[in-house]
Amino acid sequence: MTDSANGRIVAGLLAPHPPHLVYGDNPPQNEPRSEGGWEVLRWGYERVRQSLATRPFDVIIVHSPHWRTVVGTHLLGVPRFQGLSVDPVFPNLFRYHYDITVDVPLAEAICAAAQEEGLLATMMRNPHFRVDYGTITSAHLTNPAWDKPIVGMSSSGSFFYFSDDYGQDEMIALGRATRKAVEASGRKAVLLASNSLSHRHFTQEPPVPEDMSFEHIYHHGQYLWDMRVLRLMKEGKTRQLVDEMPDFIEQSVSEAKAGCLTWLLSALQFPTYPAAVHAYGTVIGTGNAIVEWDPQRATGAGVSP
Repeated sequence: MTDSANGRIVAGLLAPHPPHLVYGDNPPQNEPRSEGGWEVLRWGYERVRQSLATRPFDVIIVHSPHWRTVVGTHLLGVPRFQGLSVDPVFPNLFRYHYDITVDVPLAEAICAAAQEEGLLATMMRNPHFRVDYGTITSAHLTNPAWDKPIVGMSSSGSFFYFSDDYGQDEMIALGRATRKAVEASGRKAVLLASNSLSHRHFTQEPPVPEDMSFEHIYHHGQYLWDMRVLRLMKEGKTRQLVDEMPDFIEQSVSEAKAGCLTWLLSALQFPTYPAAVHAYGTVIGTGNAIVEWDPQRATGAGVSP
């Protein structure tokens, strides 16, 4: 365990997980080969990696929509996972051989802090568990070297089984618990909210998936909502964004319904400083933004005038 006085969140990222972006990059872990595609978003992740290279960190914490748990939040609780992840919708694009190291002590600390907040939280101890592709994709695109351990968190079904407002309250509490555990652990952590913005998507893909002449937002209403959300991020109005989140979720079929973005903003203590939008683009009609919050901006540390 490192010096607890130095535990902090060094960056928070909205880090969407379309498997197409991994497919477009052609990493050795992924079996299918591509001719490219979705360059704007892939270049946005390049800018994220360049930004993170200037700040040392110890661990990546990922909140994913595609590890859905019916009761409460679960956290990966095994030191290492290996296997083959196949996207159930796009098996032609994503067949990824993963080898993941988990920061189990930090995961346990977050679990305990969540329980102190009154949340249902538990550790997932099954060594044969298949890690979801949302966690894998966001973590890979943020850190393709895989030289840092991760903490993987599930998305509670509260939004679906109760209401968006109820789910929001739970994710705000989970964000507080995450921050508390990180600070007490001494870790320097990067947090990833692994979700798209608007999420109504096409039901058929083109004959060549990476043919960008077919790529556009599903409809103009989704685009307008995405731009409103990004404007609030850039203006540092994250509490207003969280207040409007239920409407955004309903009207744009947003993947934010999994709670990842609300969790992230809460863990960052609802930033009032501008977020850096590295990229916005569409994947099969969905709106995806790669956005970074640097907590040092809250005090002006390291920020040019």
